[in-house]
Amino acid sequence: MQVQFNSDSSVMGTENVAERIEARIREKLERFSERLTRIEVHVRDENGSKGGADDKSCVIEARPRGGQPMNVTERAASVDDAARKAVNTLAKRLRRHFGKETSQIHEQRPEKAI
Repeated sequence: MQVQFNSDSSVMGTENVAERIEARIREKLERFSERLTRIEVHVRDENGSKGGADDKSCVIEARPRGGQPMNVTERAASVDDAARKAVNTLAKRLRRHFGKETSQIHEQRPEKAI
């Protein structure tokens, strides 16, 4: 699973932030790593140097092997909090997605005889 990190120029300490967020993503999505080809992370400060509540956003896009990409967007007061919320939401969506995928593999119930 490849992790690609993107940020705008207003996110301070980009390298350190990227390392922390990538580590959190790898830890949280480890069980899906064989089923995902790439994770793209986009973090940004919505209003730049101006302050504001929940002005940092994190978008995480997961690309399942052979499937359609799925993404989540979360906002928070800090980039780390936005990323934490986004990766938690994505993990829940991936559990549902892959859970449905495996449940469709099982044999269908036989027709009931009348």
